[in-house]
Order: sequence, then structure tokens, then C-alpha cells
Amino acid sequence: MLLDPLLDTRPAAREIPGSGPITGSVTGSEASLSAIVTTPARLTHLQRLEAESIHIMREVAAQFQKPVMLYSVGKDSAVLLHLAMKAFYPSKPPFPLLHVDTTWKFREMIQFRDRMARELGIDLMVHINRDGVRRGIGPVSHGSAVHTDVMKTQALKQALDAHGFDAAFGGARRDEEKSRAKERIFSFRTSTHRWEPKNQRPELWSLYNGRIHKGESIRVFPLSNWTELDIWQYIHQEAIPVVPLYFAKPRPVVERDGTLIMVDDDRLPLKPGEVPEMAWVRFRTLGCYPLTGAVRSTAATLPEIIREMLLSTGSERQGRVIDQDAAASMEAKKQEGYF
Repeated sequence: MLLDPLLDTRPAAREIPGSGPITGSVTGSEASLSAIVTTPARLTHLQRLEAESIHIMREVAAQFQKPVMLYSVGKDSAVLLHLAMKAFYPSKPPFPLLHVDTTWKFREMIQFRDRMARELGIDLMVHINRDGVRRGIGPVSHGSAVHTDVMKTQALKQALDAHGFDAAFGGARRDEEKSRAKERIFSFRTSTHRWEPKNQRPELWSLYNGRIHKGESIRVFPLSNWTELDIWQYIHQEAIPVVPLYFAKPRPVVERDGTLIMVDDDRLPLKPGEVPEMAWVRFRTLGCYPLTGAVRSTAATLPEIIREMLLSTGSERQGRVIDQDAAASMEAKKQEGYF
């Protein structure tokens, strides 16, 4: 009874063209099938978002030779993976997962990543920029801009080039950040992985243009029309596993320039006078731990997180240090190839 008010039953504000009724091949059980197979007019808001995302994934599988799904291990990646498992059930998704490992992720993220790959039996590829490791690049020693460029952007381009992927799924949503609001669902990239926000292809209804020349690629964002609240409601509805860091509990943190940084291992040097305190915190977004701020919270369950989302007025990414670096804004990073 506690959960009912939090589950989405709203009719969609608009119909997603082309979504149509979902057939039995998209579900993993008879129970979920009976919940989804209905007429478009009776689909709830979350069911319409799910149908749109599955439609996009199937379009990519049909149009491209070698797609890949970026797996950052966060909540959006968890939803993306769940949708991919549904979209191609009973087969496994016809593309591998790729995790670009900066070597500075939270330890719980890496443990969760490996556990999910093992339990689902999916093909997981992990890429690390070895040149960056040899140069000792890190968020503490070199700052967020250099670390992000070398260990994320350059690493991603290395992996895409090495394997010749022509389409790459990502879990970005338009409500996250203003430059992401400009992205198309099929976002064209040049042969050097550049994104030009003023030179994008039009997208009419659910018609996605996947035509590219050799060496060019498309970034694909099936969750573009989802919000943070949609993501949490869907995780709750579908019982999707997520990294425990999203749930509040006492953790060791230091407050640095207004950001709560969790002391995840002994690589974080403490400044004079800094003493880690145990505080009830959780994370709304996950990344490299020295660059990811926690929020004070007591939301330890999915219903409590959803309630917190309903009352929150702050941005999901306000704790991401990389977004506060004016010299390397999200739009500038994306133009250089960042996801």
C-alpha cells in the first residue's frame, strides 16, 4: 500500500508515433507481457516511454552493422540494459556492452558491473586508456578537465575506433543538462567523433536517419525523453538492480568546496584540517569518486528516493565537479567526443 501512490499510472501526455502495441517477444515473462500488451490509448506514461526506447533499440539493430551499448554502471545504464534485455528477449541483445573504466570509479560500481555481467550472461568489454595510466593521469593530480578528456573522452574514442563500432547507445537524458537537451535521439558523429550541435539531422516523429559513411558513427539515446523521476519510478516498477551507492547510509565523507566527497580508498589525499566524518548520504549520479558529490539524505529505499525526487528542486548533476569546470563545459566536451 505504501508504494501505490508512487507508481506511475498517468496517461501519456502525447502518443509516441510508431510505438504501437508491443508483441510478446519483448517481455521476459507472461506476467510482464500481460501488463504491456494493450492498445496505445491505454498505455501509461512509463509504458509509452518503454515502448519508444525498445523501438529505438530495434531500429539500431536493424540499421547498423556493429552497434555497442555504453555501460557506465549508473541508474540510467541499469534501465538501458533492462530495456535491451526486453527488446530482444528471449535472445540476448545483439551487441556487447562497453565500459570505459577511468580506474577511479567507486569500488561498489566495479563490483556491481562484474556481478551484472556474470548474472545476465552478457558480453561485457572493459576499456582503459593505458597511455593515460602510464602518464599517471588522475582527477586529483591533473584536475577534472584533463582527467575527463584523457580517461573518458580519449578512451571512448580509442575503443570505438579499435572495434569499428558504427553506433553506440548511451543513457543520457535531455533533462540532465542543457547541452544534452540539444541532442537528437540519433546523434551524428564525424569520423573524428566530433558533434556539431548546429549541424544535426532533423528527426520527424519516430523516423531516425542512420545513414553514415565509412568511419562515421551515430550516438543513440533511447532515454532522451525520460526524466530522473521516470527513471526511478521505472526502476521501482520493474525491480531493476542498481548500485547500492544510490541508497542512503552512513558513509565517510569530507566537505570540500561545498561538495561532499566520499573517501572511497586511500588515493584521496586529505587537506590540512580535513577529517572524514560519518554522514548519512547517498548519490544521485555516479562517476569518478573524487569528482562526484554525495547529497545528505536518509532515503534508503526506492519509495523514499522517489519521494525525495518529488520534493527536490536541485539539479541531479549539481554534485558533478566536471560540470562546474567552465573551461570544459559539457557542450565543449561533447563536441570533442565525450558521450
